[in-house]
Amino acid sequence: MAEALRRLTQASSFSLLQDKLESWNKDYHIISCDQNLNRCCELIELTAKIQGQLFTILNLAAAEGGHYAGVDTLKTRLLPWLGTCLSMSSQSVSDDTSLQLIQDSVEKDRRIRELSASHGSEMLKMDTELSSTRLQRDSLRAELIDAQRELDDTKSKSATTLLATEEEILQLKADLRSAREQVETYKRKLEALDDNEHQIRLLRDEVSYLRGEKAMLQDRLVRSRSPSPLPRLNRSSSPMRTESPTRAQLTNSSRHARLVSRFNDLYAVERLEAQTLLRRYVSDLEMVQKIIFIAVVESFKMGKMAYRQLKLRVKKTLSPSHFGPESLGDATVDYIVRNLDIYDVQASVNDVINSMNVNPRISFPPEVDFVLIGSLIRDVCRMAFAMQTLDPPLDLAFATDGELFNDSKYRRSYDADFSAPLVMHHVWPALMEGDVVVVKGEAVTGRGILWRRNRSRSASPVRSRSLSPRRSLALNNKSLSPDRLSSSCL
Repeated sequence: MAEALRRLTQASSFSLLQDKLESWNKDYHIISCDQNLNRCCELIELTAKIQGQLFTILNLAAAEGGHYAGVDTLKTRLLPWLGTCLSMSSQSVSDDTSLQLIQDSVEKDRRIRELSASHGSEMLKMDTELSSTRLQRDSLRAELIDAQRELDDTKSKSATTLLATEEEILQLKADLRSAREQVETYKRKLEALDDNEHQIRLLRDEVSYLRGEKAMLQDRLVRSRSPSPLPRLNRSSSPMRTESPTRAQLTNSSRHARLVSRFNDLYAVERLEAQTLLRRYVSDLEMVQKIIFIAVVESFKMGKMAYRQLKLRVKKTLSPSHFGPESLGDATVDYIVRNLDIYDVQASVNDVINSMNVNPRISFPPEVDFVLIGSLIRDVCRMAFAMQTLDPPLDLAFATDGELFNDSKYRRSYDADFSAPLVMHHVWPALMEGDVVVVKGEAVTGRGILWRRNRSRSASPVRSRSLSPRRSLALNNKSLSPDRLSSSCL
């Protein structure tokens, strides 16, 4: 029974019967009467076949139940239905029921057609979208290929440009190097030219000076050969013997003001710069101030000593040929004022550094050189040398630790004990003109500390400062002074 039922289900006989019935309903008013009858007979035959299969299944089901199984069902349902169907006339089904069935069939057919049409339109739309998507894919693939080609071209061009750029950079570096060498060459030539021009000016001054002396000597020689005694009597009152002020005397006040201003600038600017530089290596501010003060004092001493030595050499050189109206000392000072650049300041700087290296009052790291403050030492040496050309010359006030504080010479530092009468150490020396204070110095005052330090120093041996390799090398390479004056160049 189950196999027969499965075959009936797979055959889809009722679906076929429904399709034929709908097709006949659609073509009923179109086809002829014979065709309508043929289709009706065909449906009856199909219905009979289906009924035959159903009766077979009914028989098999009843057989499987035994002799008495399903008897009540057959009696109550099948037999009355068979009797009614056999005796029922053609008018047994009402018109309303038939019309309702036809309407349901038509509605189902309409829905099927709508679904088929919508499905077809959707399929057509999807086909269109698929075609457009394929076109877009092809265009994007072509664009991707073009972009890849452009990228490859750009890579090749960039590599070529990079090589060219590197070559240009190397060439520019070489040009820059050569330009710097040329600049250095031009600078050296310019310095040599400036030196030559300076020497020319000096020689011209010397020539004019010698010409004046020559004219004066010739005039004296002519007067000495003259037989008339009148010129000899009036020789002392001759205008040639009247003394005229030299350049050093004429510029004394302006040089005095300029050097005092320079002394103040060294205190306000260069001293602070040197103090900041030394604080990187020495943490004790007092020791830094002592180093700067001693450097200034030693530089002033070396500048004064260099001036005295140079003055002696110039005077010795000028004395054989001096016949001017001014004195030999004035001529010597005037020559030095005119030629301040003949001062060998580097020799004085080296002497100051040597003196500071063996100074027991200074504690300084041996690996660091006093060349750090070489610019301050050089400026002080030049200033001290120039101050000796003034009339009267300027000098520094004598100062020592532990002296009684003098308010007319010094002002107290901001961190000093203003009630203490003694000077612990000096920050900056006072500038003197004879016994008159021109510029006050700066000092730090305190109580009791100085005497404890003196006792500790007296108990310990005197320290000797060992020179570092760089410091000894700097001393061994001491620069020579420029060409000394000689009578041939004056």
